[in-house]
Amino acid sequence: MSVYFTRASFQFLRDLRNNNNRAWFADNKSRYEGVVRQPFLHLIADLQPALAKISTHYVADPRTQGGSMFRIHRDTRYANDKTPYKTWAGARLFHEHHRQQEAPSFYMHFEPADCFVGGGIWHPGAEALKRIRSFLANNPAAWKKATRSRSFTTHFALGGDSLIRDPRGFEVDADLLQDIKRKDFVASQRFADALACSNELKPLLIDRFKRVAPMIDYLCASLDLDF
Repeated sequence: MSVYFTRASFQFLRDLRNNNNRAWFADNKSRYEGVVRQPFLHLIADLQPALAKISTHYVADPRTQGGSMFRIHRDTRYANDKTPYKTWAGARLFHEHHRQQEAPSFYMHFEPADCFVGGGIWHPGAEALKRIRSFLANNPAAWKKATRSRSFTTHFALGGDSLIRDPRGFEVDADLLQDIKRKDFVASQRFADALACSNELKPLLIDRFKRVAPMIDYLCASLDLDF
């Protein structure tokens, strides 16, 4: 089995956190390419066959522009933090129609002492959020099956932001109140940096994508997307 990331990958990210400026990055760009970007693109490409078995409508895209891997450059236009680079590497394995409408994704994230894998939909817009909540109110049993099975709860925790008060216009049983209040519908599981640097990484990611797939499927259904 392949090893994608190494200790050098995480050392680069730590060094970038301590030297987050354009001059330092220019001097170390070849390090970034060699120990972070290229290994990550290879991992993404190698995940596509397994992802296709989970859903033929999802894509692990290893292109350097417009693919699954997030750009390292931060969008600082409206941010108080003006540091130019992300100090982590992340990728979303997206729905084939994600450019036409909002859609849930599978996700993986590599950051020193904060690696995780999961999926869902983060900060959906008002219309998509309303559709998800309506679907949840009308299909509670399927949501519970997707997110409360032992296969799911043993590995994942639901996260993201939630409303303080109950949203208006939705009626659900008491045990679904916390779910209907969610503003994000995401689940994740952390794993150690050492695992990310081992040949166990790819099997772990595939297994977790399979386990979070029922929730992704449910969210797709709420948005009238094929899974």
